[in-house]
Amino acid sequence: MTSALVIGLVAAVLAAAWRDLAVRRIPDPLSASIAAAAILLRVVEGPGALAASLAAALALFVLLFALFARGWLGGGDVKLATALALGLPPQGIWTLVVATALAGGVLASGYLLMHRLAAGPVAPTRRRSAILARVAAAEAWRIRRRGPLPYGIAIAAGALTAFGNQFVVQ
Repeated sequence: MTSALVIGLVAAVLAAAWRDLAVRRIPDPLSASIAAAAILLRVVEGPGALAASLAAALALFVLLFALFARGWLGGGDVKLATALALGLPPQGIWTLVVATALAGGVLASGYLLMHRLAAGPVAPTRRRSAILARVAAAEAWRIRRRGPLPYGIAIAAGALTAFGNQFVVQ
């Protein structure tokens, strides 16, 4: 059961990262399903493990909400990170936060570099082009205009690191 939940979480996290990249939105039902699966992971460990995760996830939510209130993080990012935190013990949440911050730094550096490279005009894409081509064109447009980062990608990288440490290393 635990393996199936982790595989489902990984699939959902990758879907959230893709959605954030494509349209800069992380759907609420996706975050809710991640939260439900994450809670089930902790229920398997026992009520003490669940209580510790709930308390640590609440603390993370308060911190991330403060960042959201200042405009430094999106609401979907807050929900996604909090939902993922529900499935980790407190030390795993710390891994999630650190790995996400490091991945976010790499993501931001990449976007700054791409901004310098994407200064020229973009060739128009055909109306019926592949989804990847449309996402790439939209991303080039966002980069030139210094649009928001798809931080769900960094959160996904942090989650894969944290859950990988939690379930693969054991």
